[in-house]
Amino acid sequence: MEKTKNGTGWQFRAELAPLLRCLACGHALKYDGAGGYLCPHCQRSYPNREGVVRFVDSGSYADSFGFQWHRYSQTQLDNDRCRESESDFRKRTGYKPEDLNGKLVLDVGCGMGRFAEVATRWGAWVVGIDLSAAAQVAARNLADRDFIALQADVFALPFAPETFDVIYSIGVLHHTPDCENAVKALPQYLKPGGSLAVWLYSRYNKWYRFSDLYRRITHRMPPRVLHGMLTVIVPVLNGVDKGLRWIPFVGKPLAGAVHHVFPVNRNSRREIRVLDTFDWYSPRYQSKHTYEEVFRWFESCGLEDLHVVEVPIAVRGRKPEHRREINLASSQLSSQDSQAVV
Repeated sequence: MEKTKNGTGWQFRAELAPLLRCLACGHALKYDGAGGYLCPHCQRSYPNREGVVRFVDSGSYADSFGFQWHRYSQTQLDNDRCRESESDFRKRTGYKPEDLNGKLVLDVGCGMGRFAEVATRWGAWVVGIDLSAAAQVAARNLADRDFIALQADVFALPFAPETFDVIYSIGVLHHTPDCENAVKALPQYLKPGGSLAVWLYSRYNKWYRFSDLYRRITHRMPPRVLHGMLTVIVPVLNGVDKGLRWIPFVGKPLAGAVHHVFPVNRNSRREIRVLDTFDWYSPRYQSKHTYEEVFRWFESCGLEDLHVVEVPIAVRGRKPEHRREINLASSQLSSQDSQAVV
């Protein structure tokens, strides 16, 4: 797939079709001319609705993220004055512009498109998948970029093996029912020599104990109700935190104790504080992990050149260049052995 000035929009969708697979029968899909795809074998269709190709019917356990990113549709997008998402992207993947320029990239859990915006700005072709309706927001935010949004499940992705040069997932897979298998589902879609980067919540710092306790209740609440509560609670706790810190000697320890028991985000921007706190308390699933775990998962998938990135828990690995050659050689040897036996 070559980078061209006409690569955005419909042309990118048409060129992606041979790399897509029907979830029902596994056959290659064809572009339907209206932004969606059709299986010529079983006639199953994957329509384009509101700029998103639908490979699932609903967001299931990820519905709260659909609400979240519709409510905060552009809060974390970079602009001329702020490059916070680009900074986070570098810290959590280790990628630089030259690593992505001209590459076909999969963004797993794209949300409203904050990191896909960075990748496309760096010159990548990006396919963003999200289980929730947040994919619609990403499609709108990146309508003028080399970007396609799919509503799809990480456990049933509609891609041919060895499709992507780069795959990344930032702060998403720990919100699935099985983070280990979600990570292990991805390397099969990497080209030989391609790289996978993931960032997950850390299990080393135990600050989250009380938030996990509260989340047993909060994840059951309607997203709008929970969000309404947090728009009141977060500013109050932020004010308490600032007030306690003025008390000599005991102020900072007291503020730390309150924050430990009632964890909320303490970003300098009010909107980010509410958004990130909602992100902690709304998901049904939220697992935490160690470097040892993630290295073991990567190694079990045959990834090599593993290394940690800047912030916990960020790990990147590479698919061996020679895998195809090894498999081909093994197949030829097996064939020769069979002929010799005959």
